[in-house]
Amino acid sequence: MSRRGWLLGNALWLQAGWWLCVLGAQRPWLLPVVMVGLLLHVRLAPRGELRVLLWVALAGCLLDSALGLLGVFDFAQWPLPLWLALLWLVLASGMRHCLAWLGQPLWRAALAGLLGGPPAYLAGARLAGVALPLGGLDTALVLAPIWALALPLALRFAAKA
Repeated sequence: MSRRGWLLGNALWLQAGWWLCVLGAQRPWLLPVVMVGLLLHVRLAPRGELRVLLWVALAGCLLDSALGLLGVFDFAQWPLPLWLALLWLVLASGMRHCLAWLGQPLWRAALAGLLGGPPAYLAGARLAGVALPLGGLDTALVLAPIWALALPLALRFAAKA
């Protein structure tokens, strides 16, 4: 497969994976589809991909668990639901591929995190039935600086792994 074809496929996978994970909160039968997609991604991706997926997803799960404990999110499961852990793996699967361009220069990743992270969370929370005790606006204001830092860090890690 050509590099362009791989990047396009990876971008489509990120979109499909986001929807499958978020909708999988209410329809758990969708989550095995995500797992198969992730296994296929690891099988087809260059060496070192599994390491990036696991570390980025672990960091993301810890971050969201902490935000849950701090009352930013109210998950039905503790520390966080399976669909959200899978969503972190899906996001990580694009870090060395279709999202890599965001990492250089780093301000681009910070801006993308600042502007893109909060709306993705708010939309996902609404579709998945996650309560936002602080309300939408305050939750977005908490998430914006976190994502302005988290996305560049994740991209930097993925690029060096």
